[in-house]
Amino acid sequence: MERSGHFKPTPGHFEVLNASTGTNVTLTPKTDETQESFAFQVTLASVLGLITLATILSNAFVIATISQSRKLQTPANFLIASLAATDLLVSVLVMPICVLYTVTHVWSLGQVICDIWLSSDITCCTASILHLCVIALDRYWAITDAVEYAKKRTQARAAGMVATAWIIAISISLPPFFWRQVKAGELTTCSVNTDHIFYTIYSTFGAFYIPTLLLIALYGRIYVEARKRILKQSPKKAGKRLTSAHLSTNSPASVASTSPLHCGRQDLCSDSGSLGSENQIRVTVSDSLLEKKRISAARERKATKTLGVILGAYIVCWLPFFIYTLLVPICPSCFYAELFDFFNWLGYVNSLINPIIYTMSNDDFKKAFHKLISFRCCRRQ
Repeated sequence: MERSGHFKPTPGHFEVLNASTGTNVTLTPKTDETQESFAFQVTLASVLGLITLATILSNAFVIATISQSRKLQTPANFLIASLAATDLLVSVLVMPICVLYTVTHVWSLGQVICDIWLSSDITCCTASILHLCVIALDRYWAITDAVEYAKKRTQARAAGMVATAWIIAISISLPPFFWRQVKAGELTTCSVNTDHIFYTIYSTFGAFYIPTLLLIALYGRIYVEARKRILKQSPKKAGKRLTSAHLSTNSPASVASTSPLHCGRQDLCSDSGSLGSENQIRVTVSDSLLEKKRISAARERKATKTLGVILGAYIVCWLPFFIYTLLVPICPSCFYAELFDFFNWLGYVNSLINPIIYTMSNDDFKKAFHKLISFRCCRRQ
């Protein structure tokens, strides 16, 4: 950007003798383009670095919150903690190196680091996606078969489900190593070989398309069951009547009190304590069963909204990348490095969104998180 009132130097010109032809070649250094490119790289590195740092902190706080709160140490929250640990691995093992590679577009870390990075990328991202399936499956069983599944819902069962997700993820990341060819000379690129179209189909369907169909089916069933609970009513069952009375007097020092009342007629109620004639009593009668239904319905509505947000965020983050990954082997001319990087980082952002959605939609998580933050602040003081 030019500034008025300042001298702008003109680019220098250099003449170089070409030995083969004996002619002079004029070289003009592209200083402005180099500076613009450097500024863009710095800006891009800063943005991607902030995304990486935010992903690390958010998932670390989820793990710390669950580990510090006994109330949150349940099989369901164990799955959420495992998802946070998986996303933390993505942010620590995969994203920092990807920042460097995305900014420079040149691989300078060697063949061994390239193999480890690619394997970690495929394994951790696939495991993160499969964790969403495991959580949805756990939620589905908890709603459709609440009584029986409550007996089976143990930490060991949750650990088995997590182990299954990791085994599937590893089985998807291993095949490229069997046909990997060590390139002679210096390695300048690091990417999965897309020449094997069958592996591309196997990996994309195993890591995304099949889990996505499973998620849609499970969340559809969960939504239907949740709606049934919201709309279900039992008018035949009468709830226990709860009567509360608030005493107010003309005295400014009087306070409100709640006490059991003995009612003989609908229009006459007497307090168990002695009251003056100047006192006024306000009586509220409520049905505990209806109150419980209202609370339960509100929770179910919130749960269904949360499920919709989770599924929507997952599809928005990962669908473009896997469509593009499946398209490139079929149409090599359709590959653009910048577009691939954008879709790739959009998928990584899902590891940042996951802990935010799962924790901010849970009141117990919010309370435990605030306690953890206040405890840390008090210790620093």
